[in-house]
Amino acid sequence: MSAIPQARLEHIYQTESRRVLATLIRLLGDFDLAEEALHEAFAAALAQWPADGIPDNPRAWLVSAGRFKAIDQLRRRARFDVSYEDIAERLEAELTIEPEEEPAIEDDRLRLIFTCCHPSLAPEARLALTLREVCGLTTEEIARAFLTSAPTLAQRIVRAKAKIRDANIPYEVPDASQLPERLESVLHAIYLIFNEGYSASAGDALIRHDLSAEAIRLARLLCELLPEPEAEGLLALLLLQHSRRAARVCAAGDLILLEQQDRTLWDQQQIREGINLVLRALASRRFGAYTLQAAIAAVHAEAASFEATDWPQIVGLYEALLEMTPSPVIELNRAVAVAMRDGPEEGLRLIETLLARGALADYHLCHAARADLYRRLGQKDEARAAYKAALTLTQQGPEQRFLARRLAELDAG
Repeated sequence: MSAIPQARLEHIYQTESRRVLATLIRLLGDFDLAEEALHEAFAAALAQWPADGIPDNPRAWLVSAGRFKAIDQLRRRARFDVSYEDIAERLEAELTIEPEEEPAIEDDRLRLIFTCCHPSLAPEARLALTLREVCGLTTEEIARAFLTSAPTLAQRIVRAKAKIRDANIPYEVPDASQLPERLESVLHAIYLIFNEGYSASAGDALIRHDLSAEAIRLARLLCELLPEPEAEGLLALLLLQHSRRAARVCAAGDLILLEQQDRTLWDQQQIREGINLVLRALASRRFGAYTLQAAIAAVHAEAASFEATDWPQIVGLYEALLEMTPSPVIELNRAVAVAMRDGPEEGLRLIETLLARGALADYHLCHAARADLYRRLGQKDEARAAYKAALTLTQQGPEQRFLARRLAELDAG
């Protein structure tokens, strides 16, 4: 019996388990059965590999073992429900001793992403299912990330799997005619996962690095498997935003605004990669809103200082983004950029116009932006009222502390 380092086995599990699962889902047609087969396959590996050695193609061995384990599982179930016997016989008839082809396995990963992010599933179900099945996070980890209970999250995943099964949602990459709509659903899910990690919606931590890292890993995987310009634009956006993570909070976990961040802490490698991806996506002329947002982030990343930021270019990019995807939040961001280009009065006028239309009244960042512009104009009463409005609307600990400090500064000043 040969000793196999535990670290080697853990590495195989970390690098191969999601690939093996994706293939087993395709072969077995059932998420839960595939997960059981995956775990049984790795258990068999732990029992056999120390004696036989690690096979030349561990992934193919695990897929094959998983299929045999699934057939055994179905045979056992058939004692109580004969319908399982037919499924087991079909799987046995399809069984092949040939190893899975590498392209097929990579295609399986892409199929799994599109299945988990199918537009017929609720957005929160897409996020939970993608993190569970594609990224391999545990139910408890996902529940903590989205501030919900593990049983609630588990039920969300169960319902999503049932919807896939009952609605016969195909386990496939959509054809060219369906790709734009379906790809948008996948990109949106990855974007929401990153956003929850980059700026948590509630709680005492502003950033959840593990969640942001999972979103970047997922976006990178998508680009490798399906190099579409807008997928590259999204990856660029995530990298450029994530490059500032070390400078966004102080040692105590408090928020540091962009203008006060130590730019020497920004990750230059991520910035270079993000800028190259943006340029490539823009050159394709088939880009979308994520690429334009990445271009805005790139302008910030390239500025040597906050004062040196090219605000006219940022305003122009926001105008292009508004034309592509009209949104009050984008209008707010443009207004802040206009304030930096033309002065706080002009930015404030645009924000007040937004509020007069009934837009963003419950959005804390809108009131925080108003407060900052009033503060810069020396209108302390208006600034104080706006800060208080923002404070009542946010559930994010670092933001609450930041707004409270601003209020205290006004009172002391």
